[in-house]
Order: sequence, then structure tokens, then C-alpha cells
Amino acid sequence: MAIRKAVKGTAVLASGCLVAFYGLTQLTEYRKKQARLSHVEAVEQVNMAFQDELPSRQAQLTALRNNQEFDVLVVGGGATGSGCALDAVTRNLKTALVERDDFSSGTSSRSTKLIHGGVRYLQKAIVKLDYEQYMMVKEALHERSNLLNIAPHLTALLPIMLPIYKWWQLPYYWAGIKIYDLVAGAQCLKSSYILSKTKALELFPMLKRDKLVGAIVYYDGQHNDARMNLAIALTAARYGAAIANYTEVVHLLKRVDPQMGKERVCGARCRDVITGQEFDVRAKCVINATGPFTDALRKMDDKKNPNICQPSAGVHIVIPGYYSPDNMGLLDPATSDGRVIFFLPWEKMTIAGTTDTPTEITPHPIPMEEDINFILTEVRNYLSPDVEVRRGDVLAAWSGIRPLVTNPNSKDTQSICRNHIVHISDSGLVTIAGGKWTTYRSMAEETLDAAVKAHNLPAGPSKTVGLMLEGAKDWTPTMYIRLVQDYGLEVEVAQHLASSYGGRAYEVAKMAHVTGKRWPIVGKRLVSEFPYIESEVQYAIKEYACTAIDVIARRTRLGFLNVQAAEEALPRIVDIMGKQLTWSEQRKREELAAAKQFLYYEMGYKARSEQLTDTSEITLTPAEVGRYMKRFHKFDKENKGFITTVDVQRVLESINVYIDADTLHEILNEVDLNKNGQVEFNEFLQLMSAVKKGQVSANRLAILMKTAEQSLDQTEKPVSVDRSGGGV
Repeated sequence: MAIRKAVKGTAVLASGCLVAFYGLTQLTEYRKKQARLSHVEAVEQVNMAFQDELPSRQAQLTALRNNQEFDVLVVGGGATGSGCALDAVTRNLKTALVERDDFSSGTSSRSTKLIHGGVRYLQKAIVKLDYEQYMMVKEALHERSNLLNIAPHLTALLPIMLPIYKWWQLPYYWAGIKIYDLVAGAQCLKSSYILSKTKALELFPMLKRDKLVGAIVYYDGQHNDARMNLAIALTAARYGAAIANYTEVVHLLKRVDPQMGKERVCGARCRDVITGQEFDVRAKCVINATGPFTDALRKMDDKKNPNICQPSAGVHIVIPGYYSPDNMGLLDPATSDGRVIFFLPWEKMTIAGTTDTPTEITPHPIPMEEDINFILTEVRNYLSPDVEVRRGDVLAAWSGIRPLVTNPNSKDTQSICRNHIVHISDSGLVTIAGGKWTTYRSMAEETLDAAVKAHNLPAGPSKTVGLMLEGAKDWTPTMYIRLVQDYGLEVEVAQHLASSYGGRAYEVAKMAHVTGKRWPIVGKRLVSEFPYIESEVQYAIKEYACTAIDVIARRTRLGFLNVQAAEEALPRIVDIMGKQLTWSEQRKREELAAAKQFLYYEMGYKARSEQLTDTSEITLTPAEVGRYMKRFHKFDKENKGFITTVDVQRVLESINVYIDADTLHEILNEVDLNKNGQVEFNEFLQLMSAVKKGQVSANRLAILMKTAEQSLDQTEKPVSVDRSGGGV
């Protein structure tokens, strides 16, 4: 068996060498091209005004309504749509963009957070000698380098470890990763390298050591996907594009072309989702960049158009940061069902994913429990038995819909297109679909090239290679120090602001309120354990945030990092937004309810809360039940069979611990399964059983009662005669 695998590996390696040879023949030409592009100051090519002050959303809507005709109207505010708008406006085309929800509200905010060429695609290209996949990886690696350069504050290099558990795999994977470096050419981030077993465990101590042979480390990029998407859209707005979120297309506008005698798309009837007002946006060219909703707009153009989108759900989970090193990711190249799992540090947490399962198209995808458990199982396979991977440690989970597409230009319309497609309908609607996050810029360039040609638009070539994005201009790796020194912010908060807003972080700092403490001087946190501060909510409104969901999900990433912390921050977020946007009390209640529903369904709160229900099985030993009964009775002095906030408050006060009534109510409500305002003994046992099984972790009531019991036992302990000083 081992010999067979080695032979197979050698054959594959030979194939890889052929690809490597081809790569070498192209390397000179490629390096010349990239050297030329890297020395181009893109901003000097863009001969247009740059607005230092962003127009308000209302001003953007007015521009959409009052402009007689745009050159380009982009429908969709994800990475690709925003990229198309930026590409168009920097070609001096009069550009508009509308998005039904918020910028990056769909797939673009729910990625693996990697900027990468795709190691697994390169493996397929080598094994199958697939030139198309090879070129897809090559293009993505070029775009990876560009993205790291144009948004340095939002991106970072990330070493990713590939653990090896069989000797024959070491040369096989090493050759593949080296080819990955070679294909990147002059834009290789850092050279990959091999680690011994000892060194691998030193760098990734959580790794399973049994049968570990060694590891290979390679480099890719990582980014804050939602903020990156927003940076692209805001950059387009600063160059003059009229962009508006919460503006949906009701139907496409058409007119008869007098020369061709055919109907041509000439704009769209739009509706402001917030006010309900409708208006027409006329444009010479309409671009469909709606991701998973591609077919909906195509059918507005022609009801007979077949569906080309075949959606696939990718679920990710977030677990505490202690599951992985601060600066080392992990790649499982072959899971139990043949998929790939990434295990990566992100925003001081650990992100794991993704799955790849067929799904229905929906604006509100929900992470399923079986997908969460699949990821946890795969993670357990690679971590040391000493590390207990618990279901209760899942702090957030989300599902993103990947818009795989079939090519309508192909005779075989059933085959999935591995890359992206650009299609122009008979009526002139330009559709860009498929692709991946990393290649958004080249996809936008290709789309605009096709649009310019098809609609005879007055534009030259793309100018977005090297064009710095929002916040990149004045950013430096040490600018956070100035934020600390000049404004009196905490170091962690200053680092967060610098990495999220780049040079615009100073504007956020200026808005920060005085804390009234000796330190930090300014910057009140929304929740204690995360560096998000209240002034970010105010600044989010300048960045077109219209709802509380926009703030917790995309202006900050709190909802993606910890659903309970996000829920805790919501009342304050709603209060701040309410004052800025003059919301009524009714609107505040609606915003709070909508945001909680978003966390409950789309961010995994529902799946998390279902780990403890009134039907949960109790799997405790008699000794454990006795121990927990004793603990419960410390609070239930009257043997009522239940405890309330009054009982808990009384015990806490006896040990000089004071918690306000609202917080206590929240703590008990997490365990009050039948929602009757009290915690019965059976509910308490269900909680402790779930804690024992790892389904629930860091539960506040469980920790509070255990701590209180220990304090009570300490105070109730009888004092010995010798310690008391004697007596008769």
C-alpha cells in the first residue's frame, strides 16, 4: 500500500514538474508585467477629484434620483459589485451602485477571511493536468499580492501549517507547496518550509502529536472581509460614485433601440427600503453583480432565462482564541468526507471552516447543527487529546452561500464553471457571477472591459491595480502608538482602530467620549472583553450604517465573534444610533428585536441555545446529583424547589458580592428554560449535565453558584481552638 502511494505520489510529482516547467517559461514575462504594474502610481492615473468628506446617504440617494443618466449602474454591493463600481468610476465613467441590503451583507462578509490562491485548486490542476485551474490559481495569487498592498491595514500575512502524519506525504505535499510558491513568482509572500515534529509542536502546541512526522508551513493572506468590502465601496464613493445601500431594484427599465429594433436595458426602477420611496435610475449599462441572487435579476431581464446559479452553503464557527496560536493557522487537506478544513486565528479568536453542501438561495442563511458538529469533529482529529473540543465553546457560527455557476455561453449548461463568468444578454444586461473573494478586482476589470466594449462607453483601461483603498493612505504599522499618545486610548483599542480604519482611525478617536477614569482617558467600550468603542457606532453612520445589525455584523465584527457579547452591546448601540438618527422609541424596539433575531438565527445563537433545553437529558451520577443538590440548597433556603433573582442576590450579598438586578435577571434567564422567571432544580441539573458533556461552557450562573458555594463553605468552616487563641 505504501509503495503504491509512493509511486502515485511520484507520478503526481512528475506532473507537477511539467506545470513547474510551464511556470518557469512564463516567469520572465510575468515578472516584467508585475514590475511595471507595481511601479505604477494608480492614484496619479485617476484624473478626478477625491472627496475627503463622504456624502451622506441622503445625498447619495438625491444623486441617484436627479442624475439624468449614468454610464454604469451596478446592482449588488458585495465585493464584486463594489469592485465594479470602483473600476468604473476610476475610468471616468459616471457610476451608480445600489444594494438591497447593506454592503457586504451576503456572502462577502461570511468567508474564511483568507486572501489566497487556493492550494486545493492547484493540487487538482496538477493531478488532472487542468490548465484552467492552474490559470485560476495564478490569477488569484497575483490578486492576493495586490490586495495586501492596497489595504495593508486590513490585511496580514498568515503562516499556515500543514501537519504530516505519514512519511510518504512529506515529499508529496512539499512539492505541491513549492509549486504554489513558484506559481506566485515574484509575488511569493514568503518561502514555504518544512518543520520537524519537535518544532511543529513548539509552534502549534495544541496539535495532536501521535504519529506526527513533521509539518510544512506556507504563507497566504488574511483580511477583515466585511471591512474590506466596505473600504472598496467607500473608495468608489470618494471618487464620485453614487452608492446607496438599502436600495432595491423593483424592475429593470427598457427602451427600444431604434438602430437594432430590440429592447435594451436602460436602467432600473429602485426603491428605498427604509422609506419605501421609488424612483428611476437610468444608465447606459446595467451590471448584475448580485452573487447568489444572480438569477433573480436575470429573470427580471427575461423570464425565460434559465437558472445558472447552483448555491452551496459554507458554514464557519468561531471558538476561543486559546484553541490556536496567535499567528499560525492550520490546514486539514483531507477531511473524513474529502473536504478541506481551515483552522485559523482571527481577531484574537479561532475560526474553523468550511463546509460545502447544496442549499436553497435565501437572504438569511442559517448554520445547521450537523455542519457545526462536522467541523468540531474534524478539529478534534487534529488537536491533542489534552484539548477538549467542546460544543459549548462555539461562540458564533454562520453560513455563507457560495454562488457556483454554470456558464450560459457553454453548450454544456449543466457543468459547473470553476472560475467566474461574464455574460451579456441580448438586451445588454451584463452579468458577472461566480469567482472568489481574492479575485474581485480582476473580475471587476474583466466585467467593465466587456461592458465598455458592448455598450461603446467612453473609457480607457482599468486603473485599479495599486489603487489604495479607504484608510490605506495614512496608515503605518506604528500609527496606533500615536492614537495612544495623542488621545489617551487603551493600546488594544488603538491597535483595533488602526487595523480597522487605517488612516481614518483618527476621525474615530476624535469622536470618542471621555471615560472619567485615570486611564484610558477616552474610549468607552461597548463590551468589556472586546476593543470596540462607542464612537465607532457614531462613525458607522458616516459609513452608511442604517441598522443595529449593520454595526454588530459589518462595521464592527462583534456579531461574528461572540453572539452573547453582541447581544449585551445591542441596547447601547441602539441608544447611540437612535440619538444620531432621531429614532422613535418604537423604532428602537424594532431595531433591538431585529438585531436579536439576526443573532439568534444567522449567527448561531439558536444552535447554541438549543444545547440546553427543557428536554435535555440529564447524565449525572448519583454522587454528582447529591453534590449539585447541596449547592442548589445554598440558594434555595426555603426548599421551594426553585430559585429566583432574590435568592441569588441574598446569597451574593452575604459574601459581599453585588450584581445589579438587570444583570442577574439576564444570568438566570439563560437557564430558565420554561421562561417562568425562576430556575427549577431540574433545570439546574440539566445545566450542569450540559456543562459536563461540553455542550455548554462559561455559563455565568454555573460559575457564580460554584464560586458562591466555595465562599460560603469557607466562612462556615468552624474555627479550631488553637487558632482561636485557646479557652476553657
